[in-house]
Amino acid sequence: MTTQTALDVDLGLAPEPVTGDGLEARYDAAFVARLALREKQVQQSYRPIIQIHKWFARRPGSVFRSLLLSEFGDGPLASDYFTGHGIPGVVADPFMGGGTTVFESARLGLSVVGGDVNPMAWWTVRQAVSPLDLNAFQLEAGRAVADVEEQIGDLYKTTCTGCAGQAEVKYFHHVKTCACPSCGEEVDLFPGLRLAEAVRHPREVYHCPHCDELREVEKGDAARCPECDFDLKERPASRGTAACRHCGEQFKFAPLLQQPPKHRMFGMEYRCKRCYPMVRGRQFKTPDAVDLARLDRASELLGQWGDGLVIPDDAIQPGDETNRLNRWGYKRWRELFSDRQLLGLGLLMRRVGEVEVEEIRNALATVFSDFLRYQNLLCRYDTYALKCQDIFAVHGFPVALLACENSLLGIPKVGSGSFVHFVAKYVKAKEYAKSPYETEYVGKRKRVVPIAGESIEAPLVDAEPSAASQGAWIAAAPSQELALRPGSLDGVFTDPPYFDMVQYAELMDFCYVWLRRFMGARAEFAPETTRTEDELTGNTTRLRGMQEFAAGLSSVFCRMAAAMKPGAPLVFTYHHNESEAYVPLIIAILDAGLTCTATLVAPGEMSASLHIAGTKSSILDSVFVCRAVDSSGEIGSVKQRVAADVEAMRKVPYEPTQGDVLCLEAGHIAASAIRRLRATWDKDLPLERRFEIAIEGVRAVRAVEEGITTHEHTAALRGRLR
Repeated sequence: MTTQTALDVDLGLAPEPVTGDGLEARYDAAFVARLALREKQVQQSYRPIIQIHKWFARRPGSVFRSLLLSEFGDGPLASDYFTGHGIPGVVADPFMGGGTTVFESARLGLSVVGGDVNPMAWWTVRQAVSPLDLNAFQLEAGRAVADVEEQIGDLYKTTCTGCAGQAEVKYFHHVKTCACPSCGEEVDLFPGLRLAEAVRHPREVYHCPHCDELREVEKGDAARCPECDFDLKERPASRGTAACRHCGEQFKFAPLLQQPPKHRMFGMEYRCKRCYPMVRGRQFKTPDAVDLARLDRASELLGQWGDGLVIPDDAIQPGDETNRLNRWGYKRWRELFSDRQLLGLGLLMRRVGEVEVEEIRNALATVFSDFLRYQNLLCRYDTYALKCQDIFAVHGFPVALLACENSLLGIPKVGSGSFVHFVAKYVKAKEYAKSPYETEYVGKRKRVVPIAGESIEAPLVDAEPSAASQGAWIAAAPSQELALRPGSLDGVFTDPPYFDMVQYAELMDFCYVWLRRFMGARAEFAPETTRTEDELTGNTTRLRGMQEFAAGLSSVFCRMAAAMKPGAPLVFTYHHNESEAYVPLIIAILDAGLTCTATLVAPGEMSASLHIAGTKSSILDSVFVCRAVDSSGEIGSVKQRVAADVEAMRKVPYEPTQGDVLCLEAGHIAASAIRRLRATWDKDLPLERRFEIAIEGVRAVRAVEEGITTHEHTAALRGRLR
């Protein structure tokens, strides 16, 4: 791929040192990319440990295993990768998140320090590393499911339309409604009438609003109700406008929604044990009177038993993502759930709290917290895959007009997103923690390669461990406050926040308000929210901009650098579409007394991810390798380095997009600015002045954009940073 930009000019960049036996020399970009791109397609299969609990924007474990082995291994990366290791040393991750560095370091035998300000990150990683008796866990999980099933199992049953016997419901389908401003009748706000595509089901399934029934029709352009001939291609609610089928009035529906919105159940998908083997596709039905009575019964039971259930009533605090919920009228987290969901979750939560063995109770509580993302009214139904979508299918809180209510306890090995499925995923994750493996391709065939002698489970300690005796210190605290020994760390490997790309705390509060009910005695769960002033994520609502991001990042990098051995690397992945988002990195690295010795390339995302597909976003990360060393040796221009990255990706083979190239360019420009500025950098200058100097450094490296003078480019960049 050729991308003509202003970077085609060789700018006479500062030199970059290349060592002979470290990460800079031993990293194999094409080898790593082949592993990472395959892993990101089905990450939970390659790294089942991530199924402990949801976290956002996880980088591939294969990338961090490769980075660690490139630095600490003793052979070619391609051969080192598939063998077991027992490497002495101590590494740290100050932005632990979902725990990738912790897991990959522990596997290699390294002691590890993992810190994060978010208690959900602390809890997730702690649960992954802690040992667990899997037999006892599964036995207790089965008992909990049986007890809750006995209490409310009937609420998830229905009558099969084929044999008239009792069947298990997989999904309930709901539509938002509002009252017509003209006649007062309830209006269904269907954005479209198709429920299922004719791909994994032999016919298309629609809701006919005239008949108020689900109708199955043959795939084709003429989708009409076989009973009343209604045009099923209609979109009753579109662009904020709905039409009343009772009086014909057209109106804007947003101002008329209840606070929070009201829902009506219009469809169901179920599975009848007797009939399903003879059915092509899935089993759908329109709710009958008994189904609707079960819904009413759930509300009655919630009213009767609610006081004895520990259901959180926490307010949804304003935020960049949560403001969307507030605009729809959601003021409390419990309002994102139906009465049947609140009843089932409250009962299950209470039952888990009764488990006597702490480690098993904690494990089940973690399963409960994670499966919440499939048990709420923000879940949607995938009309192609015919399954419930995670609330966090995108990194936000999108509110749709249709909702998919999942079965609470679920059917083993049928469907997804229910409690039994999450118990099974947790077991698989912990089995992998005990005996990790890698997946290797031989031609087009893949095989699982057990890695003898490695384990993610490691002894938990309450202070920085030594290299002599492996330990994992998992801390719920700002990493700049960690008590680390000077000159003790063999390296720092991390994936910091990408400024404002993911609002971790706002999203994780959804799970946290439930999980903290189990953890009242733990200080880490004392706050009402995971939001804190120590979080570095840019956030307009909390008035956290680039300068706050830079100041926080600098304090963390300085703390890490002070604890690193001479010449040890600080390695981190980063990408952002906005070039100004790299300026805080320049400041943080220079404040820490480091220089950038290499900028490598590695895949970090999957192009098919819902939050990336169809956008100009990059799936490639720049990997910054930073050390406190003097520069020596020559490298090429930004253009030449980007071309080398592109060529390495083509060997995978992967053809970088324009978005990939722009992000790689930004990474190399930032690295060059760091090398240019290091000799004269003064970290004691006011932050605003350091910003100006960093901007000037970027300007000195970056060629003038087409049609923009150097002065105009600098002024525009400075304006966006304020």
